[in-house]
Amino acid sequence: MNAPFYKFGYFGDGFSLILAFVIGIGFGFFLERAGFGSPRKLMGQFYLTDLAVFKVMFTAIITAMLGLFYLGWCGLVDVSLVYLPPTYLLPQITGGLILGIGFVVGGYCPGTSCVGVATGRLDAIVFLVGLMVGIFVFGEFFKVLEGFYNAAPMGQITIPELLNISYGLIVFVVVLIAVGGFAGATRVEKMMAAKKGEPRP
Repeated sequence: MNAPFYKFGYFGDGFSLILAFVIGIGFGFFLERAGFGSPRKLMGQFYLTDLAVFKVMFTAIITAMLGLFYLGWCGLVDVSLVYLPPTYLLPQITGGLILGIGFVVGGYCPGTSCVGVATGRLDAIVFLVGLMVGIFVFGEFFKVLEGFYNAAPMGQITIPELLNISYGLIVFVVVLIAVGGFAGATRVEKMMAAKKGEPRP
């Protein structure tokens, strides 16, 4: 068994922070090169005119999922040592909705706002300042919100465990969903482009 490297003590906390910084810089660079530092590119997701964000992020998820699954199957990664955050269903659903609303209103998510700030976009700076204010306010009112924050705990559970089915079947189903999603997204983009090109009555 060779990985995860940190759990097996191949490097310590200091190097892990350096590694996270380097990976983060690389991730931000490729986000910018893909155009994801522009709110117009990101908002195309919600207008169904440009679903590149969906395609890229879903591709990243599928790649990581398949890589982890097969590396675990080959015995190169001890999947049981990979950190899995606990599930708190109600607050996490609420948080997802708040994040989605913020994405639609501001045109950025937390990661892409950092990319926008790095390239000097004023709207991204305003968005990131608002994000920081929100974090500060949440921290100040955490005692009041703590009960809700820890509501509906389900522990460190995965979909295969929840549904009592094999990991391999879930991987297969998610890949099928991805293939269908990519095909559907391309079709929707073409339909919207054709509709946009139609002369107005």
